[in-house]
Amino acid sequence: MKKSNQEAADKITFKNLRRLYFFALWTIAITIILSQVLVQYNLKQQLSDSKIINISGKQRMLSQKIVKEVLILHYVSDTASTRQILHLKRVLELWKTTQNALKNGSDSLAFPKEKSETLRKLYADINPIFNSISKDTDSFLLNLKDKQTLADNQKLVQSILKSEGIFLSKMNQIVSQYDLEAHEKVTEQRKTEYWIFAFTLFVLLMEFFFIFRPTNKKIEKLIAKLLSSEKKALKLAYDTEIISEIKENSVKELKSLNYAMENTLLYCRIAPDGSIIHIGEKFAKLLNYTKFSSHKTFSHVLTTEEKEQLNIDRLISEKQRSGWQGEINIINKEGQNIWLDLSMVPVTIKKEESELLIICFNITERKKAQREVERLNIENSTEKINQQKIISSKIVENQENEQNRIAKEIHDGIGQMLTGLKFSLESINLEDKEKSAQKIDYLKKLSLDIIKGVRTATFNLMPPELSDHGIVSSLSKLTQELSKLTGKEILFYNKTDFDQRLDSLIEINIYRLTQEAINNAIKYAESSHIIVQLSHSQTLLSVIVDDNGKGFDISVVDKKRNSQSGMGLLFMKERVQYINGRVFIKSIPGEGTRITFNIPI
Repeated sequence: MKKSNQEAADKITFKNLRRLYFFALWTIAITIILSQVLVQYNLKQQLSDSKIINISGKQRMLSQKIVKEVLILHYVSDTASTRQILHLKRVLELWKTTQNALKNGSDSLAFPKEKSETLRKLYADINPIFNSISKDTDSFLLNLKDKQTLADNQKLVQSILKSEGIFLSKMNQIVSQYDLEAHEKVTEQRKTEYWIFAFTLFVLLMEFFFIFRPTNKKIEKLIAKLLSSEKKALKLAYDTEIISEIKENSVKELKSLNYAMENTLLYCRIAPDGSIIHIGEKFAKLLNYTKFSSHKTFSHVLTTEEKEQLNIDRLISEKQRSGWQGEINIINKEGQNIWLDLSMVPVTIKKEESELLIICFNITERKKAQREVERLNIENSTEKINQQKIISSKIVENQENEQNRIAKEIHDGIGQMLTGLKFSLESINLEDKEKSAQKIDYLKKLSLDIIKGVRTATFNLMPPELSDHGIVSSLSKLTQELSKLTGKEILFYNKTDFDQRLDSLIEINIYRLTQEAINNAIKYAESSHIIVQLSHSQTLLSVIVDDNGKGFDISVVDKKRNSQSGMGLLFMKERVQYINGRVFIKSIPGEGTRITFNIPI
């Protein structure tokens, strides 16, 4: 609504601007036209005035020519020729005609009939002189025709000469008056043109302040709006393109989803009365559903057992609004027993029009597996008890072996080194300083070996770092000591900077599990590099032991439960379960082994 109001306001603004521009252009056009009309009128007047001034000047020349011809005919020629007389007559006639046109006006010569008061008075003054010259000349010509005596024409010639001087003087005044009036007209025209120019400037100034300037501001605003609209349009086009691309991708995803549903999911759509609207390809294959059986209801397609059909029809009737989820056991056309995890989901297509979406999962194999697990649990319960007995005996055996190993290490290692130390001390001859110094160096080395053996024996029993500083420090110390003892590169990383103390039972079991995993990597995997990583989250502590040894096949080792390696893995699992943890073993023959302990904290 707001956008439409804005568009209507913009249209009105454009109409007003167009009207203002038309008004401004028409005003300028009318001013220019009026100026041109006045200029052309004044130019025409000036042309007429110049012509009148020119003709008036010629009148003086014609009067002089008449006098000249009269004098020639009277004084020079002994006999007046017809040609000279005709010439004088033509000049006289032209002079009379022009004088009458100047006085009374002439349309053919474009002489105005209206004159100023001064010109009328001048023409009134010159008219008797003009008439006198005209009359005397006519009489002179008549006398020549009648061949009168020179005495008769003498008076006429004198009168013509006398009048001609006065005529010239009067005619000069008329010409001057014409020139003066023409000058006044030019001056008046100049003033008029100045006024028109001033008026035009005024109109342009008014149009600038009241039309062009406001219009320019409005146009700038409109251009700004247009630019903003263009940006919005470009953004809208870009968004539309993105939406179109998203829509296209959505269509592709829907097609892929539809393909996946048709070929992987057991689903169908049924009407509230149980008739099938659509069924997926995989579901149709499972139920041997074809187009020829499309008239059947869902229950008849699902099972051949009449009791099950009635049960399914009852579920559809009762649960078509609330939906239902559960497991059903059906027998298909081929007599196969199939377990389905079935869900009925009500879907509203239009108002007062709904359908049921049936989604199923084939859990036949899972049911078989559950039965097999139950059977194996029963069979394995006795085996588990026997295994516990074996584990207990192995634990006792391991304890005995560990005690024997420690006793052997003390007897064979530390005991022999102490005996050697005793004999070496007794054999020192202080007088032989050179040999005494050599034996002392040897005794120092032997003492270091004894200390190292004692530390190793006690370290394997219970490391002091575990009780004093916790699992992180003890694991770091374990890797360092074993690296020194075995010459293998054994590294420890505390990836998440774990620094908490745990229950002593949990810490000793984590320590023994890690120790066992490292010892297995050293003894059996023949690895040269071992990495121990410790990390934690809010609820879980994870220890990972990686080695680059020869690896093994886990499935083969699991089958050999009575072997040393098989029992080692079993002890690990039993020990980690004792502290509610889990162990994950991943090994690739020829590449190495990864053992992961996850313990809740």
